[in-house]
Amino acid sequence: MLTSNRMNKLHPYVPGEQPKDRDYIKLNANENPYPPSKKVKKAAVSFIKKNIEKLGLYPDPDSHELHAAIADMLNKTGGVLCRAKTTGNITVPSEQDKIPFTVTPDMIYTGNGSDEVLSFVFYAFFDSGTKFVMPQYTYSFYPVYAGFYDIPMDTIALNEDWSLNTKEMLDHAKANNGGIIFANPNAPTGLGLTREQVRQMLLNANPDRIFIVDEAYVDFGGESCIPLLAEFKNLVIVRTFSKSLCGAGQRLGYIVANPELVNIVTTVKNSVNHFPLDAVAQVTGKTACMDIPYYVETSRKVAYERDKFYNFLSENGFYVIKSQTNFLFARKDGISGEDLYKKTKEQGILIRHFNTPGIEDFVRISIGTSEQMEKLKNAFKTILKEI
Repeated sequence: MLTSNRMNKLHPYVPGEQPKDRDYIKLNANENPYPPSKKVKKAAVSFIKKNIEKLGLYPDPDSHELHAAIADMLNKTGGVLCRAKTTGNITVPSEQDKIPFTVTPDMIYTGNGSDEVLSFVFYAFFDSGTKFVMPQYTYSFYPVYAGFYDIPMDTIALNEDWSLNTKEMLDHAKANNGGIIFANPNAPTGLGLTREQVRQMLLNANPDRIFIVDEAYVDFGGESCIPLLAEFKNLVIVRTFSKSLCGAGQRLGYIVANPELVNIVTTVKNSVNHFPLDAVAQVTGKTACMDIPYYVETSRKVAYERDKFYNFLSENGFYVIKSQTNFLFARKDGISGEDLYKKTKEQGILIRHFNTPGIEDFVRISIGTSEQMEKLKNAFKTILKEI
């Protein structure tokens, strides 16, 4: 046999469908329906035109300028774009989101999307001999990394209202003497814990074990846990450019943590790939962080369309979970999740269906533009007439 035992045990992540045979409206991968800002496009074109020789040279291995730009963006927005207040080029966070300290560049680590960042975080902080705790239904890449690194996991069922069972998570983490990871707001449910709820978890968690909060969707209405970094040295916050910063194609993710933990993850990175971010990604990422008003506006648009579509689903008999993200998780009596997905696809629109037991009757609907959501409404109206 040519393959290793490790290889034979892998269960790869299955991404949202990426069709090549038809021009579908894609509402299945939680991508942002809006393009990056015009300033990002201009920066990319200008960099290649004026600095083509730099594509033949290794980029800054530690992305210093990008880290400074991310830190500045977080300080100005409080880590939640949709509530930030912009006047011209001036941005201030809402009272709810103010960070009680200055985020500094040495608190930032960047990688090729939050998936690579999560991979390094798993390697750095979870041990093969100790179970870590995660919710039963959450980002489905977590168990993939657990299998890849041969790390045992302890999955905790959600509450009946689909919220995280924080008490059970803490009890199991203490029993395992292990770490904790969850997405906040959670995926695929869209529900989030408040910052104070997370703080209470941290107060009762083992301070010598890692506590990871994945904030991929927080910019659309959740509460960032960045302010808690002043109080808890074991907290790691994972974030991404793929959702609110309209950059899924850029492959940029990052963590915010105390410098000691950032250095640990950097050590892992330097043991795998010393140059993780290409030169263009660093330039466009930096530019995105500097064009805050554009991304505040697009985040608000997505949140507005999400709430409108939530009302539509509720009014049409769907069971739908109130969301703080750029997607909705819903089901409809009389039609299976798989059939709703298939019938919607026949209408030229892709939504996400999971075959996972317990949520197989749900579909996850990424929020698109106003025009796209109107087309989905019409598709659903057609489908509902048939059941």
